[in-house]
Amino acid sequence: MTMILQDVFAQKFNYPITRKDNVSDEYFGKVIADPYRWLEDDNSAETKKWVEAQNKFTNDYLSKIPGREKIHKRLSEVWNYAKYSTPFKKGKYFFHYKNDGMQNQSVLYIQDDLDDDARVLIDPNKLSNDGTTSLNGFYPSPDSKYAVYSISKAGSDWNEFFVINLATGEQLKDHITNVKWSGASWKGNGFFYSRYDKPEDGKELTSANSYHKVYYHMLGQDQVEDRIAYQEPSFPQLIFSSEITDDQRFLVISISESTSGNRIIFKDLTNPADKFREMNSNYDFDFNVIDHVNGLLLVYTNYNAPKYRLIGINPENPNIDEAKEIIPESEDVLTGVSLCADRLVAQYLSNVSSKLNVLDLSGKFEKTVKLPGIGMVGGFSSDRKEKFAFYSFTSFTQPSTIYSYDIFSNTSKIYNAPKLSFKSDDYETKQVFYKSKDGTKIPMFITMKKGVTLNGNHPVYLYGYGGFNISITPGFSPQMAVFLEAGGIYAVANIRGGGEFGTEWHQNGTKLKKQNVFDDFIAAAEYLIDNKYTNASKIAISGRSNGGLLIGACMTQRPDLFKVALPAVGVLDMLRYHKFTIGYAWAGDYGRSDEKDQFPNLLSYSPLHNVKPVEYPATMVLTADHDDRVVPAHSFKFAAELQSKAQSKNPILIRIDVNAGHGAGKPTSKTIDEWADIWTFTFHHLGMGLK
Repeated sequence: MTMILQDVFAQKFNYPITRKDNVSDEYFGKVIADPYRWLEDDNSAETKKWVEAQNKFTNDYLSKIPGREKIHKRLSEVWNYAKYSTPFKKGKYFFHYKNDGMQNQSVLYIQDDLDDDARVLIDPNKLSNDGTTSLNGFYPSPDSKYAVYSISKAGSDWNEFFVINLATGEQLKDHITNVKWSGASWKGNGFFYSRYDKPEDGKELTSANSYHKVYYHMLGQDQVEDRIAYQEPSFPQLIFSSEITDDQRFLVISISESTSGNRIIFKDLTNPADKFREMNSNYDFDFNVIDHVNGLLLVYTNYNAPKYRLIGINPENPNIDEAKEIIPESEDVLTGVSLCADRLVAQYLSNVSSKLNVLDLSGKFEKTVKLPGIGMVGGFSSDRKEKFAFYSFTSFTQPSTIYSYDIFSNTSKIYNAPKLSFKSDDYETKQVFYKSKDGTKIPMFITMKKGVTLNGNHPVYLYGYGGFNISITPGFSPQMAVFLEAGGIYAVANIRGGGEFGTEWHQNGTKLKKQNVFDDFIAAAEYLIDNKYTNASKIAISGRSNGGLLIGACMTQRPDLFKVALPAVGVLDMLRYHKFTIGYAWAGDYGRSDEKDQFPNLLSYSPLHNVKPVEYPATMVLTADHDDRVVPAHSFKFAAELQSKAQSKNPILIRIDVNAGHGAGKPTSKTIDEWADIWTFTFHHLGMGLK
């Protein structure tokens, strides 16, 4: 059997034929061919036929690998444990999400009191037969009568809003469509929200999103009657989000043109004649209004503070340079501030692990919250007038455990602990620091079985992201438990471009400094080899979205360093990314190809444009047909170019999930199917197997 498999996998791959067109663009005098431009039309019959052929080829390949069903079975076993969100109180009710284990979508529950039995409020599993409709947002009204909830279909970023009666569970007739990048903020008998105009039929998943507007919807009205509360028609690519302070006094609108930096405007809703006032005039820094307390707007910001701080702004004189400093910048990154019992709870990231401090409303330190260990706090849920709070705590080996916290006694106790079939105590995580190409020290978490001898021959799954000020922090993933059980080592590199050490760490991985991100990740693999964890024939690399770009760039720059490459829903065509849906908003990290100083840099690392006729790692590109964040054309064109040029005994596959999107809201069944295929492919090429 082994000899037959070796012969099958060593043969020349007869990939589905991908037509090449004579299409090109000129950038500042340089002509760039784009022969697969036709694959950008995801609605064409030819593209759909290509998708079917590629999926068939991939499935035929995977079906020949022994152990696929065994891997799927073990994933299902590890996944099958009850998962709870942190409880949160809004008005007079408590709410939480729960997934029994294998439900496609988590269910929202409501309680009158924590001691009462929870009852189902919204079960998204009943909204579609295949579990692909997800509950994306939930916004109760201050009087506890109603709540807005948003749903997404097939993983799309497009949302629909509905309104539900909290006491009876009855759904009102209100229905709002064409919503993206928006919550709902209640005021009076209605709420503020943001949406776009209806997109052109057939182009909902690809066309650029323009002319976002803030609307006010009155309960009982048809959507066409909603009035525009704010817009800037001269700047069609701006994105607006609105919030109401807890005292219902101020409407705060955040305005952004990219993923970093925003403007804040606000108005006093108690004064009908009040006009919007501006807090800042450009997009150079991040501002987030926490609430209105003691006459000040509490603002979390990195203005003059790369590691963030909390300031208080007088609404009558909203000059940020005259703001009161409440929580100054420190050595650790301030990642958020909550209110609890008229105290401030400051959450920090200290060497990529959580730390919580309690301060009074003036910012005077009171105490540090003792946490269960080294890991991450998530979902800190509290109320300004309540003495209790809830938070979750997780690590690479421990799933999220929910704790209740009493701020006066400064004590935490377990509120809900998961039970699953994974022996977490058999594994350990350590943090190391290694040097990148330019000498910068980069942290990396390494998780493996206790007592492992470092002989340079262990399979490694190396993960990274490196972008948009997003920190990759410790957290439990059921799929990684299966890899660890099979003898693998899980490594997470906290490379530049993320937010692990504040604004400078992020900016040193953007635009003309983007190559730092790839150098950091390559250096992580070299560290693991040099320190006898593994060797180049045993490393699989993985990343999603911006992390998909990371994998695409690293595998094309250093194809010799990795055995398996798994770029998922990646940004892979760096010359045209800004032409689709919300892509233009990423220019703050990437720059744009129509900018003369940015074009050469983008071309230098764009994965699609750097494929050469060399041997590449065994590659499985992953995407989804309803991904309207990073459109699947990126992955389609990259896979086609790899299949066309790769001089390799290793396969180049693309797995295209059908009726799925960028990742959020993906049903459990589809997620397990995807990871079964990922591990089947990875285990085979790294020489692994389940025991």
